[in-house]
Amino acid sequence: MFIGHYALGFAAKRVAPGTSLGTLFVAPTLADLLWPVFLLLGWERVTLTPATDPFLNLTFDSYPISHSLLTLIAWGVLFALLYFMRTRYRAGAIAIALLVVSHWVLDYITHRPDMPLAPGGPKVGLGLWNSVAGTVAVEAVMFVAGIAVYAAGTRARDRVGRYGLLGLVAVLALSYVGSLFSPPPPSVPALAIGGIVFGWLFVVWAWWVDGHRDATLPVTLHPHST
Repeated sequence: MFIGHYALGFAAKRVAPGTSLGTLFVAPTLADLLWPVFLLLGWERVTLTPATDPFLNLTFDSYPISHSLLTLIAWGVLFALLYFMRTRYRAGAIAIALLVVSHWVLDYITHRPDMPLAPGGPKVGLGLWNSVAGTVAVEAVMFVAGIAVYAAGTRARDRVGRYGLLGLVAVLALSYVGSLFSPPPPSVPALAIGGIVFGWLFVVWAWWVDGHRDATLPVTLHPHST
């Protein structure tokens, strides 16, 4: 799952209009922002396994800290608490907690049985990735729906808000299409560094664009800029 995670971030703007899209991008992708760091530290492991199915080029040997259901619940609670302490914005905090955990739910649907319930616990997965067409169809529908919800709940204040959003959507979509036809990364460090760079690029881009758009729904408690 790739653009499906971002789709939920886009859609969450409707229930948490006072939360920056950048923050709403961090939450559902937090597992994938932590994972490459843990790979570089040697805390988690992955094996490159070239396959004809582009979604099966990686074998996730161990990622209990970043991707288990139990730890993602903990990460979600921690992130939400820190956000609420800073902003006192309840809707945003709830959305963040749910988005962090949503990562496991979406990965459970797409991954083979390699998603841990807890560190050292059983691993599960429904394996949607075994069908390239099915995976692309599900993610594409989610992505279009998420963008539509975001666009309906915000309006551009200037050209950055209008064309910056179009650019973000285009780059996300092209990155996804490119990943379907690209060879596996040359090494695990290259995979990790690429994950860090592009993961945070999308977050910063979303924060920048959202700062140039106004929410069309009322914001209660008027949180600080996040």
